[in-house]
Amino acid sequence: MHPSSASSQSSPPATRQALVIGAGLSGSAVAHSLAVRGWSVTVLDQAPGVGAGASGLPAGLAAPHVSPDDNVLSRITRAGVQATLQRAQVLLQSGTDWALTGVLEHKLAGKRKLPADPPDQHSAPASAAQIAAAGLPPGTPALWHAQAGWIRPRQLVAAQLQTPGVQVRWGQQVQGIERRGDEWAVTDAQGQTLGQAPFLVVASAFDSLALLRPLPGFAVPLNPLRGQVSFGRLADLTDAQRQRLPPFPVNGHGSFISGVPTPEGPPGWFMGATFERDCTQTPVRVEDHHANQLRLATLLPALGEAMATQFGPDRVHGWAGLRCSLPNRLPAVGPIDALRLPGLCLSTGMGARGISLAVLCGELTAAWLSQEALPLPAALLKHLAAERFASA
Repeated sequence: MHPSSASSQSSPPATRQALVIGAGLSGSAVAHSLAVRGWSVTVLDQAPGVGAGASGLPAGLAAPHVSPDDNVLSRITRAGVQATLQRAQVLLQSGTDWALTGVLEHKLAGKRKLPADPPDQHSAPASAAQIAAAGLPPGTPALWHAQAGWIRPRQLVAAQLQTPGVQVRWGQQVQGIERRGDEWAVTDAQGQTLGQAPFLVVASAFDSLALLRPLPGFAVPLNPLRGQVSFGRLADLTDAQRQRLPPFPVNGHGSFISGVPTPEGPPGWFMGATFERDCTQTPVRVEDHHANQLRLATLLPALGEAMATQFGPDRVHGWAGLRCSLPNRLPAVGPIDALRLPGLCLSTGMGARGISLAVLCGELTAAWLSQEALPLPAALLKHLAAERFASA
């Protein structure tokens, strides 16, 4: 099925029942988008509860990618950020779970230039006042993204999984998927059936690879991407350090966020994340705290110097998680192969942009399955469609 033709098929499915493998950002977004359309959705996850994987990231940004030619990645992430912020406004508590703060982007090494004719007014050169508020020297090259802010992914995941029509079954060790008649069955290591439905969405990040590998004519080149965030409590900063904190998130070489609740509750600061490809281990490492300290020193030099003592092993806290990426930095979404594998969809490969892309990908998947008009033009859809990895 060509991505642009999905919405032109005759009629919606008669039985709106689906299984979703994975209860993280991607899986919860798919489940929510299907459930609000009247689907009955069962989500299976191996974890004991919310936030065990990459969706346990304590704080992250929803911010657009910009490029001089407004390339495909920029246009898709801009649509994704808009979808994420709209979802957050409906489901989350502003100031506690998320905030539309705007984000300043420090343009390091000349990266991230705006197009000569920007497509909207949401991104613009940062003003002198915004640059000064971030603690950067006058004239520092920077952008201001007005439609951007921070989100606590775990809170978004939990809210999406609480949508009426969604049932979550934790502690489910999925080992295989197979077609049985007109349905898809999900099995464990002993071959026992964990669930069965006409439609199945695989949204289990890097674990998706093992489930998809046996499928005929389909090979998706998912790569593991480990990331570590360093954080601490605002109460542990000195007055001089607190005075240097920017009033909004800053990104560029990593990102710095402050004033967001830590996993334990009190407000904190967050710096990260590291990027380590082809690594499937997620212990918190001392050397990665040092790497994040260097990132802060590059991103916000004055703040980095002032906060150097906060990265000591007796003060800094850490979180590490595993994302997965694809070679062109865009996810694989939607039907895999409508003829050979009918009813099987994918939503994975978000890389470090899960916050910005998962909600949009959930909406795309639900629209595909419900035979609705798709919320992106065909010129962009072809770059996201999972079927691009199907062999002829």
